[in-house]
This record gives sequence, C-alpha cells and structure tokens, in this order.
Amino acid sequence: MDSGEFELRIGHRFTKPELLRRALTHRSYSASNNERLEFLGDSVVNCAVALELFHKFPQLTEGELSRLRANLVNQQALAAVAQRFEFGGQLLLGEGEARSGGWRRPSILADAVEAVIGAAFLDEGFEAARRVVRTLLGAAIDTIDPATSAKDPKTLLQEYLQGRRIALPQYSVVATRGEAHEQLFEVACEIPELQIRSLGAGTSRRSAEQEAARAAYELASRA
Repeated sequence: MDSGEFELRIGHRFTKPELLRRALTHRSYSASNNERLEFLGDSVVNCAVALELFHKFPQLTEGELSRLRANLVNQQALAAVAQRFEFGGQLLLGEGEARSGGWRRPSILADAVEAVIGAAFLDEGFEAARRVVRTLLGAAIDTIDPATSAKDPKTLLQEYLQGRRIALPQYSVVATRGEAHEQLFEVACEIPELQIRSLGAGTSRRSAEQEAARAAYELASRA
C-alpha cells in the first residue's frame, strides 16, 4: 500500500507528508521518530473520543464515560485498529525490530495510531485529527454498549454465541515471535458455524486471545 492509499484509508490527505512519515517511524529506525507525535496524539485521541461519547451518551456520569473511553483508547484496542487499517506495512523499523516482528507488536502499533492522529492535528488542526479518529474508531464508538463494556471480549463473545445456541469459539496459537523475555503471540479465533476466523496479537497468549475475540465479536455482531 503506498502512502496515498494509506492516507485515503485513514481519512486524511497530509499537506505536509513529512509529518506522516515521522508518525510511522519507530525509534529503532531513526532519531527523527514518532515518540513526540505519539505523546501529542495520546491527548488528541482522548479528547476526540471523549467528545464523541459526551454527545452520544448524555445520560452517563463522568465515571461511566471515563470507563467507556478507557475501553476504546488502550493499547490493545488501538493495536487492533492498526491491524485493521494495515499500519504494520507502513512502519519504518530498524533491522533488528523488523526481524523480531515489530510491525505486529501491539505497543508499536498503538503508538503509531496515536502518532498519526497527532500528525494530523499538527497538519490541519483538531477537526482534521477528529476526522481521523472517527475513521479509525468510528465503528467501535458506534457499537459500544455501556451495559456490556465492562466485560472482556472473550466473555462478550461467549455470551453472544450461547444466546444464539452457537458452539463456543476455538482458539489456537498460530505464531510466536521474539525472544523469550519479549515474545509476541498471534492467536486465531474460529467460529466455524458463522464462517468467522479472526486474528489477535499480544505479549501473552491471554491478551492475544482477547484481541482475537474482540475482532470475532465485531464480525459476529455485524453478521
């Protein structure tokens, strides 16, 4: 995917292309990297999501809104967004990081999402960044349910399937990368009856299963 196609995918055409390049540059690749943009983007994405939730749920308290935002803006959720929008193929990584599968690492992917949002903010202001947030997180914002958001994705998926008398999902590790102290697990979640197969990545098998379940739940609930 070239940068023009990627910009179209995320919903923002950069007037300063160097901002996008820096947002996708990991510190292992260059001293001119995305760490400062990630710092900025963290605040911008939290503000944009808070604004969306504030208008969507006028009846909720501050604590309830904070809990919903935390479910939408965390490392696992943002890494899943990065996977869906194929951030990994755009990342500039150092040779060692690339060899160890850094383009799949949840922390690197989540940081890249925040950095790209920060870059859009610098490029054309808050409304531009907000549009990127809406493109990347809109589906999750639209479908979030205050009544179930406290439940983890595996529990949500299990309850959804049980309520429809569908066999429980099957989880399997499809890949393990990295050194023993910094492994990255990739897990598949399969629901044969619905012809669903989703993937999740994480630094533990449990976190990878949760991400795979999250993706499967989104697919199942839209079916």
